[in-house]
Amino acid sequence: MTDPVDAVADLPPLRTVIAENDLAARKSLGQNFLLDLNLTAKIARSAGDLSTGTVVEIGPGPGGLTRGLLGQGAERVVAVERDARCHVALAPLVTAAAGRLTLIDGDALDVDVTELGPAPIRIVANLPYNIATPLLIGWLKQADRIASMTLMFQKEVADRIVAAPGEKAFSRLSVLCNWRCDTRMVMTLPPQAFTPPPKVSSAVVSLIPKTPAPTACSMASLERVTQAAFGQRRKMLRGALKSITTDPEGLLSSVGIAATKRAEELTVSEFEALAKAME
Repeated sequence: MTDPVDAVADLPPLRTVIAENDLAARKSLGQNFLLDLNLTAKIARSAGDLSTGTVVEIGPGPGGLTRGLLGQGAERVVAVERDARCHVALAPLVTAAAGRLTLIDGDALDVDVTELGPAPIRIVANLPYNIATPLLIGWLKQADRIASMTLMFQKEVADRIVAAPGEKAFSRLSVLCNWRCDTRMVMTLPPQAFTPPPKVSSAVVSLIPKTPAPTACSMASLERVTQAAFGQRRKMLRGALKSITTDPEGLLSSVGIAATKRAEELTVSEFEALAKAME
């Protein structure tokens, strides 16, 4: 019997798979295919031990990262794909994986990734750029049921995820991600690594949910406060927070934050304190 890992390695090159299945990337689906199997293997390795639980991949396309995950010993990969062309193109990979790969037909925004297989759940994906941020926010809300996320974004979004207070990229997304997870930039990839090349660089970010989960405030409250603060980030907080409280200066004073500060100057802990005070 052929070893499943060998069977995956013996599959045709990805460019052949794309050509034979007329699998041109579609902008409407946010598709940019990563075809360098050395890079996909490197991303899979950065996700750690995949030999237990379930690895969830979003938008596998022709299967470059999927091959990397299987090659790194993933016991169970569940790939969510809405493009019917990709299901046809991935059929030989499903066969070669010998039970380790399951394809789900659906929109990732409508799929509960925590229900796709046994824990621990690890999400590893080259995310469709047009839905990457909404997907991430949704997963942060389920982070108590997710072991890790190793995700590729546009570089600009990745910079915002890992940014620290005071940095130009520090944003609402920075606060939400670093309140709930430990974040780390894993690698940056140039446009030419993809087919077709996007107009911007991309980057892989590691997000490990904190254990135990922070409990000082709810994520809903933190979302509300950060939306107000960063929605008018050029304003001092005493002005920016008027949309959520009739007494912004009193709210800020109650947690020891100067009313003249701006959103990018606050720490994640200070945003947490504001959210708690709002509750």
